[in-house]
Amino acid sequence: MVALDIDGTLVDHEGVLPNEVRRSVRRVTAAGVPVVLTTGRSWHATRPVFEQLGLPNGPVVASNGAVTVDFPPFEVRQVVTFNPADVISRVLREHPSAAIAAEVVGQGYRVTKQFPDGDLTGHIEEVSVDDLAGTDVTRIVVRDPESSDVEFIDLAQRLGLHGVSYSVGWSAWLDIAPAGVNKASALAGVVAELGCTAADVLAIGDGRNDVEMLTWAGRGVAVGDACAEVQAAADHVTATFAEHGTAVELDRWFGARRASRRVSALSTLAS
Repeated sequence: MVALDIDGTLVDHEGVLPNEVRRSVRRVTAAGVPVVLTTGRSWHATRPVFEQLGLPNGPVVASNGAVTVDFPPFEVRQVVTFNPADVISRVLREHPSAAIAAEVVGQGYRVTKQFPDGDLTGHIEEVSVDDLAGTDVTRIVVRDPESSDVEFIDLAQRLGLHGVSYSVGWSAWLDIAPAGVNKASALAGVVAELGCTAADVLAIGDGRNDVEMLTWAGRGVAVGDACAEVQAAADHVTATFAEHGTAVELDRWFGARRASRRVSALSTLAS
């Protein structure tokens, strides 16, 4: 099985999917190997990439492992939630200017204040802090465009978060999920259903939220742009995104030459 992060791995920060990467992913599916998108994105933000890639029916891991769906047709496999009240209180005590969002699966987000344009997709509803804290959620997103990722790493450490999982994005973005929930935990359930193990998985990613996945997979590969922490967790570091690092790694195992060898071998067997 191949597990692929989306942002910084399949698409750039403008959301553009290079043709080279698309072709490489399609070679994987043509070989009959399942491709599972495994992303911090919500499902509704993941669907366009799924469709651009032309993936066949299968599982998708979204929201950093808190949501697993099948598509098409859309069917929720698993949703893991937690009570966000304590986390929200701690975040605002440490960082009162932060904007906080809670995902509404398949629809959008409820937010305490508006996020920068383009940060969130789907239906956005602005609510009070009390309203947001009063309902169990799949994840909480904390954002402050005036801060940096370094400041948010420090914020996460100061919060002393217990009973939840968290990861800091490439910008001042903090994802907080239920305890023990991450991309690897969700993928473990997916591979079990497919009759595979972690050793059978090639995983590619570039973010801090990919560390558990890259460590867990039989072959964990970091895109060359990944920070040192992510590269250290990987078994291999491929080329940068601009150099189509994801395509380079996939073509290593599913390139045109390998595909032609498989076709030739099948023809020999058939004869």
